[in-house]
Amino acid sequence: MSVVELRGELGSAVRAGPRPHPRPRPRAAASRRHRKGWHRWVSPLVLVLLWQAASASGLLPARLLAAPSQIASTTLDLVSTGTLPTAIAVSLERVLLGFAAGALTGIGLALVAGLSRAGENAVDPIMQMLRALPFFGLIPLFILWFGIGEAPKVLLVALAVSFPLYLNTFAGIRGVDGKLAEVARTLRLGRAALVRHIVLPGALPQTLVGLRQSLGVAWLALIVAEQVNADAGLGFMINDAREFLRTDVIVVGLLVYSALGLLTDALVRLLERRALVWRREFLPG
Repeated sequence: MSVVELRGELGSAVRAGPRPHPRPRPRAAASRRHRKGWHRWVSPLVLVLLWQAASASGLLPARLLAAPSQIASTTLDLVSTGTLPTAIAVSLERVLLGFAAGALTGIGLALVAGLSRAGENAVDPIMQMLRALPFFGLIPLFILWFGIGEAPKVLLVALAVSFPLYLNTFAGIRGVDGKLAEVARTLRLGRAALVRHIVLPGALPQTLVGLRQSLGVAWLALIVAEQVNADAGLGFMINDAREFLRTDVIVVGLLVYSALGLLTDALVRLLERRALVWRREFLPG
């Protein structure tokens, strides 16, 4: 091979550059992620095994914390007798009512405060003061105002839910790009059309973040609310078990609270994926 031919081939190779590394196929990448998913279960399983071993050896007395095997047996007993399903149904009803009232209030006030300076001056200072109040400090007042029935329990949940939704929706509204408003004025959109087509869609991602936060806070508030002379629900079941030192029943109730919180969070994440499908274009592969 002549020097001229060799130089020609080297020049072609330099101009061509290295061949791009082929990107993994989406199905193959998803399969690898699925295979690695079981790794997340290793540490919880190890913790449960250590917990069971400590209980069986006597290092962890049952009066302090029941063994996992005992908790599983108690769960089956509570389900078979209908105690646990009834308690879940009562607590779910309280959460749903409180969440609906709190969501409407929080989002409504965020719209009032976010869409006008006068609304912000009227609403925001009150909301900032109220969100600093502790739930336990409000229980005596709520009992005096609303009695010991369902009303104070639902209202405590509603109050807890309203603040994350208010703060996130307000931030989402104020975070909408101002250039979009200029485009709306150029297109001669009215204020109602501006809010509907630009402000609300722009604030939706932040509102969904507040929705996830508020659902988590709703279950925490329910635990507090069900301390108010409850005669049914998960909180009543836990309080009754505390009187008889039934740590297995207490742990079952806490695990159900956690499972319900994870379930509601998964539902919101599903809603987020459906409502914000356009954001997948900006996510890395």
